[in-house]
Amino acid sequence: MNIENTKAQMRKGVLEYCILSILKDGEAYTSDLLETLKDAKMLVVEGTVYPLLTRLKNAGLLSYRWEESTSGPPRKYYELTETGKLFLKELDGTWDELKLAVSKVTRQNKKS
Repeated sequence: MNIENTKAQMRKGVLEYCILSILKDGEAYTSDLLETLKDAKMLVVEGTVYPLLTRLKNAGLLSYRWEESTSGPPRKYYELTETGKLFLKELDGTWDELKLAVSKVTRQNKKS
């Protein structure tokens, strides 16, 4: 079994939550999202993030606006919708429960 593939799948599983969490503080340009994720060692590529942003927008969790750029094409800035904020609040609770459950299970395994 390939450990790098398993690690990548674990990261992918929480990527949606991470993107929504980044946007709770306000709108962001895609490169800002990528930089924040890379700084956190999420190791994502643009090809992963763009389809996810589109899926979140189509689900009504994100909206975006275009802003003209003096150094290239217009930029798309994403932000949470009201539905997205409620969704994130639910995910926050689920994440807390999941962290607790995983911590409990992994601690029990170490005691054996």
